[in-house]
Amino acid sequence: MLPLVIGLAVGGLGVGLFQHSRPGEEGSPEKQIQHLESELQQARTRIAALEETRPRSSRSPAQTAYDRGREIAQRLREGLPVSSDDLFRAAQPLLRDMSPLFERIADQKFKQQADSLIGELARKYDLKPRQQDTLQKWFSEKSRADWKKWNDLISSDDTTYLQMVKLMRSNDRTDEGLDPVMEGLLKGPQLEAFKAERLEERAQRVQQYADMQVQRINNIVRLDPAQTDRLFGIMAQSSPDYDASIRLEGATGEIAPANLNPRDALKSVLRPDQLAEYEADRERRFLEVSREMNELGVQLPSDWDEFEFGP
Repeated sequence: MLPLVIGLAVGGLGVGLFQHSRPGEEGSPEKQIQHLESELQQARTRIAALEETRPRSSRSPAQTAYDRGREIAQRLREGLPVSSDDLFRAAQPLLRDMSPLFERIADQKFKQQADSLIGELARKYDLKPRQQDTLQKWFSEKSRADWKKWNDLISSDDTTYLQMVKLMRSNDRTDEGLDPVMEGLLKGPQLEAFKAERLEERAQRVQQYADMQVQRINNIVRLDPAQTDRLFGIMAQSSPDYDASIRLEGATGEIAPANLNPRDALKSVLRPDQLAEYEADRERRFLEVSREMNELGVQLPSDWDEFEFGP
């Protein structure tokens, strides 16, 4: 049956092409169709011209990766700049098409990590099968929620390259959000032991993050002990793992976190000469990376600065 349907379709297409190759008589249906097709082509041309006036980041997602790649190649040949968002936009159709495969790969990796973590928790806190089933269900729901965030981003033509990078960073933690679930499963000494262990793990991640940020600044401008402690407290508080119950210790004693944005913190902690030195180094790094990217015909993203203190 299927070959017959295909044969009829091909035959019908051949007849249609033959009819379209002959000019229709005036007033005939064929002539009217040709006139409508001519108007349609003119409308498409006008739409294409209007489309060119729209920002490239908001072009129709119906374009294929090949279409967008060809457009970028043409812009490069013409010496026109291409941004990281343009490159991401070109890859979006392919990311969308390959989404089911990526989902299976991510789900398999997530399941392996979840099984390992459930096994560790079951051993440490003597979890019963029903409790382990509860964790399995929670991890499955988290995996679906994480993937939905990813799918929503790659499906939207308003998504920027920076947003995608931030999501990929935030999805690195398999156990993000686990604490309330475990607190509902444990009681008494087991619950207290779990809270203490999680707080210690969180404190270590906060310290590593803050140490990295402070050391990076110290490599540019030499910080004194008081400046080091103040910046450490500010950077620790900007860590995604920070919790108010974490006690921070520095060279001058306990550090009181300050509610400041990392960039504002530099202005409040560094001396004017240090701040000028830091900004000069930042500008040098920006120009260096920008020059390397421009040699490839690619512009840095407009929100490049947000990578500096990203988690």
